Amino acid sequence: MTRPLRSITVFCGSNHGTDPAFTAAAVALGRLLASRGIGLVYGGGDVGLMGEVADAALAAGGRVTGVIPRHLWDKEVGHQGLTELLIVDTMHERKMAMADRADAFIALPGGVGTFEELFEAITWTQLGIHDKPVGLLDVAGFYRPLLAFLDQTVAAGFLKPGHRSMIVDETDGDALVDALGAWEPVATSKWLTAGER
Repeated sequence: MTRPLRSITVFCGSNHGTDPAFTAAAVALGRLLASRGIGLVYGGGDVGLMGEVADAALAAGGRVTGVIPRHLWDKEVGHQGLTELLIVDTMHERKMAMADRADAFIALPGGVGTFEELFEAITWTQLGIHDKPVGLLDVAGFYRPLLAFLDQTVAAGFLKPGHRSMIVDETDGDALVDALGAWEPVATSKWLTAGER
């Protein structure tokens, strides 16, 4: 079964990173989403990979929704050319608005903010708060150590194999979007016990 992907929230860095492949992947993902008629939801910034993915989607005729906290907008890092811009009061409101507007999530390379958003989305899927797939676009091996750590977490008994398998990872954007569309939720309520967090 294929689920409709009307919009995807993308988490990514507010910097470009040191490898040009990161920027190239952000641009390619923005174009890909637009070409498939999938709206982009992201953090509303005009800098780093955030700005690249948004600009690429807009240039390709895509719909782009940005969600940015007021304190960041006031620092003039917000994108002023989006299809829709939501200015919220807190980071918590930002994440909730981004999750509400998404049918799936993709993490490009980024820093601790990207990781925090990524793991919250995974946790919400694990807990059954939503049934939306979460994917990693593993650009130039960026997420390989994290994926290995997740496997180690399974081996150490802190993450069930079923929970690990909820995290989709691909090195190609097309393949990742296809996999997210084919993802099927599992009855998470049967998976969790008090110690599985």
